[in-house]
Amino acid sequence: VLRNAVHVEEAEVEKCVRDVMKEKKIEQKDTGFKTNLHISLLQISGYKKLYLNVENLRKVPYDSDNEEHEEQLIELWNLLMPHENLKARITKQWCDIGFQGDDPKTDFRGMGLLGLVNLVYFSKHYTDEARQILSHSNHPKLGYSYAIVGINLTEMAYSLLKNGALKPHLYNTVSGLPQMEHFHQFYCYLVYEFDRFWFEEEPESIMHFNQYREKFHEKIKGLLLDCDVVLTLQN
Repeated sequence: VLRNAVHVEEAEVEKCVRDVMKEKKIEQKDTGFKTNLHISLLQISGYKKLYLNVENLRKVPYDSDNEEHEEQLIELWNLLMPHENLKARITKQWCDIGFQGDDPKTDFRGMGLLGLVNLVYFSKHYTDEARQILSHSNHPKLGYSYAIVGINLTEMAYSLLKNGALKPHLYNTVSGLPQMEHFHQFYCYLVYEFDRFWFEEEPESIMHFNQYREKFHEKIKGLLLDCDVVLTLQN
């Protein structure tokens, strides 16, 4: 009964709770147990559903013929560079916000649309912080490619979700079904903390990025081992 209960849809959770209580001979009027089990089952089944939603977004390739994709890309530019207009859709200006070449679409390959959606979310909900971090990324000695690192951190957030490491954080953050919003919020935390970590570490050059990325990854994995962990930015 319990094994089936962790795979059910939201609408069936109430029935599963009653079935478990009946099977374990727990009084139905024990509202404390009933409420806690209900929340726990929503969290467990919701985590699996969230992973599928994130995975589906990751699988969508960036399509420059798709108007919605293009609008999000332009929105990212406008949020980060409000006082500078793009001279063309394909332009060296994209390097100013940390893409590798004239056309950002090639940089989204690994993480698909998820990488862009994360970048836009952070820039929209934490605009001041995003512009500040973009400014940091242009540091003459410790600079890094803002957008490319952002996509790299999407991959980190995705892998932590996929392997189950994000469960303690999400279970402590959401008393019910975790949503895409909660994944985006964790991503925002990573971007903010990575920037701080990078400048504290003072790497010799961007050529050592992978080494420091791994060190940061290990730090986050360590924090997520705490059963009381909550990793969020306060808005």
